[in-house]
Amino acid sequence: MPEIRTVGVLGCGLMGSGIAEIAAKAGYATWVREVTQELGERGRKAIQKSLDRAVEKGKLDAGVRDQALARLHFTTAFEELGECDLVIEAVTEDLETKNGMFRTLDGVCPPRTLFASNTSSLPIAAMSAVTRRPDRFVGLHFFNPVPVMKLVEVVRTIATSQETFQAAMEFARSVGKEPIVAKDTPGFIVNRLLVPYMLDAIRVLEQGMGTIEDIDKGMMLGCGYPMGPFTLGDFVGLDTLARIADIMFDEYRETRFAPPPLLRRMIEMGFYGRKSGKGFYDYAGEKPVAVDFGI
Repeated sequence: MPEIRTVGVLGCGLMGSGIAEIAAKAGYATWVREVTQELGERGRKAIQKSLDRAVEKGKLDAGVRDQALARLHFTTAFEELGECDLVIEAVTEDLETKNGMFRTLDGVCPPRTLFASNTSSLPIAAMSAVTRRPDRFVGLHFFNPVPVMKLVEVVRTIATSQETFQAAMEFARSVGKEPIVAKDTPGFIVNRLLVPYMLDAIRVLEQGMGTIEDIDKGMMLGCGYPMGPFTLGDFVGLDTLARIADIMFDEYRETRFAPPPLLRRMIEMGFYGRKSGKGFYDYAGEKPVAVDFGI
């Protein structure tokens, strides 16, 4: 089975910084590639802030934090990832962007290097097919926030070798995660079940069957969910939700995967959720307030 000692991470946004953090904390030398030095520095600060917060809460020893930070290296050059044993991609959910990076890396990394994508919905096979190592390509879908969420979906394509699959499973466990195995279908397991549920909640709102607050409260108190579908959608990002839904609809051509009209209108208006300050809730005040859509 391939030995993993050095990990590369493509992208240092919300997901990439989290993956880099847990890899470095687990003892791996970690190289993070970003488009610009400014973005890399922003990612480094986000990782330090996360680790500092864990130390302040007594969940992490200060010495472990310092060692993790020392294992982190930031670069804008793909060549710096040339000696990595595993490279995990965590960039924007766009197939051409991802494939362009994997084509470049395929010429930089030796044949032993394993490639993985953190995509939440795109087919892994569509990425592995542009490389000369489809047998050494796997999906590693982490969940947000990465340092906290325990789950990783390990996605195996029809070409992924048993050795690569086992190495990915062991890596997930080594960074403190609980892996589950998913087939290479859009949405995998979690989003295949979660996205239609969230879209249905929007349809229920469109049909006037309940308010935003009551639908959220109903699913929390009636089903024991930690947050309702509208709060969750705002947290994930409504543009992200729509993008995943579009990918799944293109694959399955089933109405339940199609983004509802209200979601489309919200995205057109820039209502993306928490990150834009307004989604199904308005976050301008001390507490979120449900938006009145006049439905």
